Amino acid sequence: MNTQLRENEALIIAGRAFQPFQCVAWSQQDGSGELNLTVIDRTSTRVGQTRIASSAYRDPAQLATVLQQSRDQLSQQGYNLEPWSMPE
Repeated sequence: MNTQLRENEALIIAGRAFQPFQCVAWSQQDGSGELNLTVIDRTSTRVGQTRIASSAYRDPAQLATVLQQSRDQLSQQGYNLEPWSMPE
């Protein structure tokens, strides 16, 4: 994936990166272009949260790095995530 991502594409990719947990993703309405991700478990308890600048989520390599770092943090906290890789 060499082209820049649209916001909606980044949201879909982020939503799939945290399985089996649910990732709720939304963009800021203040014009900052930031994406907010909240990872929740089956009891609707927040287990993680990340903000991604538009410059990072539009670039597939940067988005993959940010999502992997978030996944690593959750794993270090004891949460088991399904295998994931950035779509090509």
